[in-house]
Amino acid sequence: MKIAIIGAGNMGGAIARGIVQGSKVKAVDITVANPSNGKLDALNAFNPEINVTNNNQEAIENADIVLLAVKPWLVKSVLESVSFDAKKQILVTVAAGVAFTEYCKIVGESATIFRVIPNTAISLLESTTLIASYNASKEQEQFMLDLFGEMGLAMIINESQMSAATALTSCGIAYVLKYIHAAVEAGVEMGIYPKDAQKMVAQSVKGAAELLLQNDTHPAIEIDKVTTPGGLTIKGLNELEHAGFSSAIIRAMKASR
Repeated sequence: MKIAIIGAGNMGGAIARGIVQGSKVKAVDITVANPSNGKLDALNAFNPEINVTNNNQEAIENADIVLLAVKPWLVKSVLESVSFDAKKQILVTVAAGVAFTEYCKIVGESATIFRVIPNTAISLLESTTLIASYNASKEQEQFMLDLFGEMGLAMIINESQMSAATALTSCGIAYVLKYIHAAVEAGVEMGIYPKDAQKMVAQSVKGAAELLLQNDTHPAIEIDKVTTPGGLTIKGLNELEHAGFSSAIIRAMKASR
């Protein structure tokens, strides 16, 4: 399986690095195209077996999968500048907000297309990656799940859910970081050194996430385990609710759609 990645920016570069660390595609079968050389040189420094080029058409020439990692407003011009073979090649795009109908206008309605929305944790192989498919077989969907599943958690969803799910995962990671930032500032005010406070809070967030993912439990159940009658935790939780914490999170998610 040969993969061409058009765009070596933050997301394209992270995906290339993630694929190389997995077992589905060899580095020699990956070609990354980018107009400038700096980011391509960085990829070659990471793994010299990755093929790099400044020519998009050269990159996709023999590819089975063409992964488009460019800004949404560049999608049309980039696709129109290359000869994509809808009969032999699969188009995968990480451009947010561009619907399948728009791609079909460019590459044809017979094409097999995947919309993929990772988040920035993909650079650490800890992404939540959303995948929607068009004209794809079950085998093709499973390959995408396996490929991106090596870079974190991958989920197949309907395209109609993509906007809401992106708010939860791609935008949502920023809201989690905002909580961590605020909690660290509280720790500093209470006398904890910033670096120590950050480690404490970040590990607490990681631990909370693992409780849910590994035990397949519910947040309310885990909260109950640490809230004793008259205890410190319930006092803090009630302060959060008095300040509109839950409402603020819900409003932020809905605003990000």
